[in-house]
Amino acid sequence: MENANNLKVLIADDESIVRKGLRSTVPWERFGMEVVADAPNGAKAWEAFKEHRPDIVITDIVMPEMDGIELLRRVKEAEERTKIILLSCHRDFEYAQQGIQLGASGYLLKTAFEDEELEGLLEKLRRDLQRRPSPAPLDGEKLEALLFGWLSGSSGRFPAELERLRAEAWRFGGQDVHVYLVRTEGCGMPWAEWLKAKQLVHSTGNEAVIPYGGDACYWIVPEGLQEAANSLLIEAKGSHGRLKWSAKGPLGTSSGIAEAFRSLHKEAELERAYGVSGGDWPEPIQKAVRLLHEQPGSDWSASELAEEVGLSRSHFSILFKKTVGDSFIAFQYKRKLRLAQGLLRDTDLTMQDIAERTGLGDSKYFSKWFKRCTGQTPSQFRTVQKGESDRTV
Repeated sequence: MENANNLKVLIADDESIVRKGLRSTVPWERFGMEVVADAPNGAKAWEAFKEHRPDIVITDIVMPEMDGIELLRRVKEAEERTKIILLSCHRDFEYAQQGIQLGASGYLLKTAFEDEELEGLLEKLRRDLQRRPSPAPLDGEKLEALLFGWLSGSSGRFPAELERLRAEAWRFGGQDVHVYLVRTEGCGMPWAEWLKAKQLVHSTGNEAVIPYGGDACYWIVPEGLQEAANSLLIEAKGSHGRLKWSAKGPLGTSSGIAEAFRSLHKEAELERAYGVSGGDWPEPIQKAVRLLHEQPGSDWSASELAEEVGLSRSHFSILFKKTVGDSFIAFQYKRKLRLAQGLLRDTDLTMQDIAERTGLGDSKYFSKWFKRCTGQTPSQFRTVQKGESDRTV
């Protein structure tokens, strides 16, 4: 298992004896370093780099499939901070010079270097890396520019910034994530502003919203908040019928997350070109969700709401489940729970008042229902939430 406090090292050489020798003879722990991977050619080294994002790469210049110069070029484009040590034979001297020009930190002659020479270079790199902090994550406007450049094929920097966001800015506790493309054309409010209004941004972090044009954004949500995210989107859809979204997940790797960005972008492009949309809701369902949103205390039955929107009960139930993803009863319970949690967190209303506003009868029944849904009593939930709110002020 990788030690998060160690500098990560990747070794690339087509000679097994060289890789094993470097792994076993260099006192990596003395320099606060750890070899996280080794590779027999440049292509596999590049894959290992994308997976581990090492701080230092030690690579031979002449290798099959991809040589060390091309590997160096790709690594520096993806992560300028990474240090590269080239291993060279005498005949590779011109290549070594080219590597230095491209940003290599040094090179060693494979046939002649002494242990002290490599260790001295490692010590220098350790000091450089520890002295130089990682660059701060980019703001939304710059992230948008990087994302656009990557999706359009004019720049390759976005995946590296995505990896940095995962490691340094997104406080998701190692959870898998879901990537949403949310489109708000004609809704009158960007999605980031809706999140702030609903006080959900503090749960995910502003860095998890990446704008893309004036009417769209990518929203990255940890697995534990996916249900809350879906509920919020459905609530917003009830009052802003033109809201659209699509999603991919769960995703556990940076490469998978990056591919989700690309895939969602392609789907949106197809929709714009051909008018194919999976996000359009039938008008009766849109009207039903709007009524539920506008009348939070009303205890609609499926039959009553079906009649209100002009459908039979059976047709309404089938269409509702197909469109929203939850049965009408499950949707109602989730909606009421979200409303109750908001009232407990954001107001000082009594339990009886909240029970009435959510259509859950008296305070005694409300307390039992809430604990069954969340594992906490309403009072416990309110105490925890208000305590966390005080700490963030």
